[in-house]
Amino acid sequence: MAECVPFAIALLVLLVEFTPLHVLYTGPLLVATPALAAVTMGPKGTLAAAGVAVGVSVTTASYNSAWGTQQVYTNFLALFLVSVASFMTSRSARTRTENELNQVRRIATAAQEVVLRPVPDRLGSVRAASMYLAAETGAQIGGDLYDVVQTRYGVRMIVGDVRGKGLPAVRAAAIVLGAFREAVHYEADLVEVVDRCGAALHRDAAVSGAAGGADALLEGFVTALVAQISDDQHIEVINRGHPPALLLHDGTVRPLPPTAPLPPLGLEEFFGGPPGRADRYPFVAGDRLLLYTDGVIEARDRDKTFFDLAEAMATMRDRTGEAFLRGLHQALLRHTENRLADDVAVVLVDRCQDEEPGAAGGSA
Repeated sequence: MAECVPFAIALLVLLVEFTPLHVLYTGPLLVATPALAAVTMGPKGTLAAAGVAVGVSVTTASYNSAWGTQQVYTNFLALFLVSVASFMTSRSARTRTENELNQVRRIATAAQEVVLRPVPDRLGSVRAASMYLAAETGAQIGGDLYDVVQTRYGVRMIVGDVRGKGLPAVRAAAIVLGAFREAVHYEADLVEVVDRCGAALHRDAAVSGAAGGADALLEGFVTALVAQISDDQHIEVINRGHPPALLLHDGTVRPLPPTAPLPPLGLEEFFGGPPGRADRYPFVAGDRLLLYTDGVIEARDRDKTFFDLAEAMATMRDRTGEAFLRGLHQALLRHTENRLADDVAVVLVDRCQDEEPGAAGGSA
């Protein structure tokens, strides 16, 4: 609506000049239109408003037979000076804003590379690829997290989603990833790795004095799925309130739901029950594992139909990792018509046909 104000003023001037109210002096109103446009519309909008103002001035001067009077030429001179000054000011402000945005994007990219590190293409007996899509225009990182690390216990990976948005979500994601990256090298039991991630969230809430303590965790808990691929042709999975991973085996896609529900990270004290344990599934050469956040399966089209990730995975089963992720990206954008409602994080892992002996493990 603010962008319409200069043109509304020009229309008002026309109405005044074409009615008995034309005795009113409307020159200052037209002179103000380029200045108003410079505030809300940028250089192009300023030029457009100035052009409209000139057109209205010519029209009204001709209609009122005012050519040759000092008042008309004074109005044109004032309109010219204000238009030039407004255009220069608007262009300078636009350049300054673009420079600031570019700087913010560079900082965001650096933060992304620290928090969400690139996934190595080859880790022993598996190949991996990752994709992150931010729902917010211009954003580089949000509340989704992932990582894949080769350890002496095997290839360990995590995909998670922080409840909430903004800097608190980024902070929680960084805390979980930091705890995961340390624990995977020292904890032989995958359950202990996950517990270390949950403990890190509680520790940060206590140390930072987050408002409300437990209430803060209720608002910023993290759903996560942690998996381990070793060299025994199996995969271990622990699901903490996260969408189940998808396994492609012999051309068929099936989810890997947890055998027992477990609470998200940060909410352990609010849920009773036996301690969690890892679920174990076969994962042989040629199999493919897909870990993802709910931004994928909750993506909807105009008819509110959810994106069918399992079907997309089966359809593109013959594509390599990077080609699969590119195809998935394009399919998501087509389904949502370029309007992602939530961040998307995806990790794809393939068990290689040409396995390296004992390569799934390695030194910490």
